[in-house]
Amino acid sequence: MLLQHTAVVVSEPVFADRGRPKNAQQPVRYQYRIEGGVATSLAQEEAARARMGVFILATDHSTELTMEALLATYKAQQNVERGLRFLKCPEFLTSSIYLKKPERIEALLMMMTCCLMVYAALEHRIRKGLEEHMRDVPDMKRKPTRRPTARWIFLCFSGILEYSIADSQPLVTKLNPAHQTIVDVPGERYLQIYS
Repeated sequence: MLLQHTAVVVSEPVFADRGRPKNAQQPVRYQYRIEGGVATSLAQEEAARARMGVFILATDHSTELTMEALLATYKAQQNVERGLRFLKCPEFLTSSIYLKKPERIEALLMMMTCCLMVYAALEHRIRKGLEEHMRDVPDMKRKPTRRPTARWIFLCFSGILEYSIADSQPLVTKLNPAHQTIVDVPGERYLQIYS
């Protein structure tokens, strides 16, 4: 049993007069209260925590993968799940799409998978560039980070405008220092577009 407890009912006499009662004075009534304590065995708590932290991974490649590699592979799938959750977000699809033919559903799935690959590649490239250049950008809470999500990057760039008049060079406006940092770290191609 993880939790051990004790409880004792204590009766206290209540006398009519204030102060210390006389030797032979009888109480008017009795009040009852419960006194108790609760304790946990540290060894049992540690064993319970160890059981809670266990989960089962099954694989067909048990001879090829070590337990550490299997766990790392499993945890890496969370990035894909997070990306798929982004693709299902209502902000990604501007309106509901109804597809009747299986071929169209497959085509949409292929397009969404390609979008997810671009999304993941951009996020990886920006994070790697920020680490290499030892630079930070503000996250959603305005705290510096080197691991921004691609979704946050897209939201940051939503107000950027490009103007072009006749044959003149296009002008990109509303770039602040955080935007410039994000543009600088992925490479030369991004600088050519946003400079």
